[in-house]
Amino acid sequence: MAKRTLPYLDAYALGSVRYVFGVALLVLLLVLFEGRAALRYEERLGAATLYGLIGITGFNLFVWIGLGYTRPEHASIILALQTPLTALAVWLAYGQRPARFTFGCVAAAIGGVVVVITKGDLANALAGGSLLGDTLIFLGAVSWVTYTLSASRFPGWSPLRFTVLTCIPGGVGLVVANGIALAVGAAAVPSLETLLAAGWLILYFSVGTVVLGVLGFNAAARRLGPLNSMLMLNLIPIGVFGIEAALGRSFAAVEIAGAAIVIGALVANNLYLRGVSTSR
Repeated sequence: MAKRTLPYLDAYALGSVRYVFGVALLVLLLVLFEGRAALRYEERLGAATLYGLIGITGFNLFVWIGLGYTRPEHASIILALQTPLTALAVWLAYGQRPARFTFGCVAAAIGGVVVVITKGDLANALAGGSLLGDTLIFLGAVSWVTYTLSASRFPGWSPLRFTVLTCIPGGVGLVVANGIALAVGAAAVPSLETLLAAGWLILYFSVGTVVLGVLGFNAAARRLGPLNSMLMLNLIPIGVFGIEAALGRSFAAVEIAGAAIVIGALVANNLYLRGVSTSR
């Protein structure tokens, strides 16, 4: 979906438009369910702004711009690395060292990503500028992991409130980035005809990925924990490969094998963590 939207709207315009509409809907939901008082940042304006800029602005700019230089299945596989990245981030931030089995899964997942990107040949990583796109998307993954872990710094805030009060500065950051891109000629103002042509895509991204996606993920992270919640994102590679196959694209066996390695490693690690948790 993302790759097919870029011919209508560039990365800057798409990020701005979908968050303008999405944040407006989120604010309405927060006021309806928790009242206007929930819109107050109290003494957490600085922290909410920082993590909103990292998670919302950073993630979107890195991923959307990166998609312009690489293929969608590459992006989905790299984003699947957010699960092992989360395990490593928890270790660095909280001193909770992952088990050896988790380290093995991390290594396998990274190996699978390399297989998919290179198709067994490192020269493929440089073909068509995909290395730049893949690097940007990896930075986007790091941004989202940082944002996910930041939720623990806002005790007392509901997932809805955390989502709204971080998406507001994050959305503003996207609009500012769009303005800068326009000023330097790196972006263009979409015409009314273009916006109408991409109307259903804008609606999907505003409601499906901003309101339901970000809010649903934050709510799941609160209930399941960051690492287990990240496992849900591993459905993205399966979905992307399935959609691309349905649209007629064929994949090399090595690409499928690499994707299977990544997903298998992430699922195995999650099952292992669940088993450890149950035995305690």
